[in-house]
Amino acid sequence: MKNILIKVSFVFALCAALTTTGCRKDFFDSVPDDIVKVDEIFSNREQSERWLAGIYSTVPDIWDIRYTYLYPLMSDESDASNWINPAINSGAISPGNSTAGFMGYYEKIRLATIFIENIDKNQEITSAANGDGIIRQYKAEARFLRAYNYWLMMKEQGPVPIAPLQSAKPDNNYQIPRSSWDECVNFVLSEIALAKQDLPLLNYSYGSNTIDPTKTGRINKLIALAVESQIKLYHASPLYNGNTELADFKNLDGKQLFNQTYDASRWAQAAEAAKAAIDAAEAAGKSLYQKADSDPFRAAFLSCRDLYWDGVKTEGIWLRPQTSMDLYEAHVAPRSTEGTGWNGLSVVQSLVDDFRMKDGSSIAGNSSYNENTYAAAGNQYYATGTNTMYTNREPRFYAYVTFNGAVNPCVAKASTGSTNNSRVEFFNTGNSGKAGAPRDFPKTGYTIRKNLNPAFSMLSFTSTYRPAMIIRLAELYLNYAEALNEANPSSSDILKYLNKVRTRAGLPALTAGLSQDQLRKEIRLERRIELCFEAGHRYFDVRRWKIADKPGSNQGGEFYGMSMEKGTYLSDPAFHTRTVAYTRAPWQRKFYFMPMGQNEMDRNKQLVQFPGY
Repeated sequence: MKNILIKVSFVFALCAALTTTGCRKDFFDSVPDDIVKVDEIFSNREQSERWLAGIYSTVPDIWDIRYTYLYPLMSDESDASNWINPAINSGAISPGNSTAGFMGYYEKIRLATIFIENIDKNQEITSAANGDGIIRQYKAEARFLRAYNYWLMMKEQGPVPIAPLQSAKPDNNYQIPRSSWDECVNFVLSEIALAKQDLPLLNYSYGSNTIDPTKTGRINKLIALAVESQIKLYHASPLYNGNTELADFKNLDGKQLFNQTYDASRWAQAAEAAKAAIDAAEAAGKSLYQKADSDPFRAAFLSCRDLYWDGVKTEGIWLRPQTSMDLYEAHVAPRSTEGTGWNGLSVVQSLVDDFRMKDGSSIAGNSSYNENTYAAAGNQYYATGTNTMYTNREPRFYAYVTFNGAVNPCVAKASTGSTNNSRVEFFNTGNSGKAGAPRDFPKTGYTIRKNLNPAFSMLSFTSTYRPAMIIRLAELYLNYAEALNEANPSSSDILKYLNKVRTRAGLPALTAGLSQDQLRKEIRLERRIELCFEAGHRYFDVRRWKIADKPGSNQGGEFYGMSMEKGTYLSDPAFHTRTVAYTRAPWQRKFYFMPMGQNEMDRNKQLVQFPGY
């Protein structure tokens, strides 16, 4: 019953998912005691610092279950419709049930503005050693966070109203129309540029094996450069760059909210921003995390699997020191896990199919790929009798996806009698199949394995501590490769940085001679695999590329998996049959962005809704 209540609670938390982080007590979770007594707060250093800490609380916890219940479930990555199904999937999303965190973001924007206006008054800080420098840094952090909250809103809702850069007073005019997309981007980038002037390159150092939560994740130049890279990449992309499909999205006075003329120079600017972030990160000692092993395949597997706990210091650019990781792990762990995992965050078949073969080739038309035979021998990734569609795949497949016959990804229950819990059985009567639980099974026949620690157990939620990497170096490499391929497709840097991510993952390097379109497809596929389930990348990528209605990246219609209704043994062909696992509403243009909440539409008469809502 406790487990059921916890899972049900997330249904009610969904509407607040993007404004609630649910982390343990640390710098990211503190909140001001009393926002009314501003003068009192800003005369006390501890209270002032707690105010700043409160502004951090909208920084996403990307592995909190409330976060993974959103973007991956609204894209062609995963499903949890046994438990919850976002309204966009049924087409029922509306201004009245929007999950966008509009008010929460503006709350933090207001708190950041108040902080910037008042922190200079804190004599306790200014009289301390380097007090003026501390004040400048604190103001820069608040300025960045104010801009970042706008960026979070913009990704979800497109162009947004820009509030005045002074704290609101009762007689202010709150009837503010949306700024255009270009104006929003220019504003956010200008604020980040100002913040960078007073931010340190790094503002923390790691101890022997510890991370100081009072400093780790605090805004620095590396983080600012990385976010600039993301913003400029989006700004150059088809959804935002000369998008005539959205010509009808205008303010009440007829102001165009999306530019209608394509600007090729944006790609060059995005490439420049990504390279600047990469150079700064590498100069600060960052690199792709890689683990050594005498077996190259094993080394690649361990590098990709262990990255999320052992590779944080090496590859992490922006870290969240605390995360509700244990609940995420509970929801993806199979029922064969010690203490019985909840076994319900499933992986879409199309993503399973996109993972390459061991030699880097696609499964499509591949003579070494077979769905009708079964492995004569098992290994450390799968059991004897596993369908050969899951054998001979690239290392990340075994690190990111749990399939029928996979070796248990975490601490297994003791095997008893004919029950073998060392492996995962998703066939109907298997240890994690549909017949064994009314709701705790994956509809597609796969669960997420990424960032699930082998030491995880449901007994007392035994979870290995690690920060969440909001941005990591691999994302910057892929940002750079994508932008450079559009700006300068003959540059050798495209393959250089794309291949860094591929070869770390155990794939052979791509060689010169590919066309711009071929490279575009390879880069997009690499983002699809490398960044799957992380930070909503796929949800936003298919939208900014405008491919959400295209085969292979469709966000609506039928989604496939294995036949969960069938199968009585591991190698049963009846289970290993592609079948429609669930159906979502057809793609509609309005799904590019979340609607503004109806309450805000009622308050702000200058605010226009995104077309279609």
